[in-house]
Amino acid sequence: MARRRRGLTPEERELWSRVTRSAQALHPLGKASPPQPEPLAKPDPGTRAKPAVAPHFRIGQSAPPPPKAMHSKAPNPAENLAESSLRMDHKVYKRMAQGKLRPEARLDLHGMTLAAAQPELVRFILSCHANGLRLVLVITGKGRGDHGPLPTRPGALRHQVPHWLHGAPLGSVVQQVTAAHYRHGGEGAYYVYLRK
Repeated sequence: MARRRRGLTPEERELWSRVTRSAQALHPLGKASPPQPEPLAKPDPGTRAKPAVAPHFRIGQSAPPPPKAMHSKAPNPAENLAESSLRMDHKVYKRMAQGKLRPEARLDLHGMTLAAAQPELVRFILSCHANGLRLVLVITGKGRGDHGPLPTRPGALRHQVPHWLHGAPLGSVVQQVTAAHYRHGGEGAYYVYLRK
């Protein structure tokens, strides 16, 4: 069924004529019109585009490393500590990092909250320093991989303990902090080397 077009009523014609009388042209006829874009030049059929040439490559040559991702994940605490400056004897540090030095005392913070763990850590480190111990082990655990609706950083203690060890009041007695060897807990524990 075809729909019949309805014409304008006399009131609508009057209204339309008033609108057209009050309208102003954007570019009146006497003034310059905006510049029109020039048509693109057609390529000369006699010339061809040169194909891209790959850089010279020899068999057995290693490829350049891929560019770093713009949004790489944050380094874990062990990586941060490895990049920090060395504040102790290199040979002793190497033996400690290889797990060849045996810790003289250990503190296990598994299952503790941050509020309960900090005073316990402060008490332990200061008492070990007062007793003349040099190398102690602080076990934090790796943390649970809790995959809830919001992204959370696993291992709150693992991330917080290095900050506590470098801050007041422990920073003055702690000489070096590094991730423990896998024999002593790996990424879930820290060696803490105390000053004399």
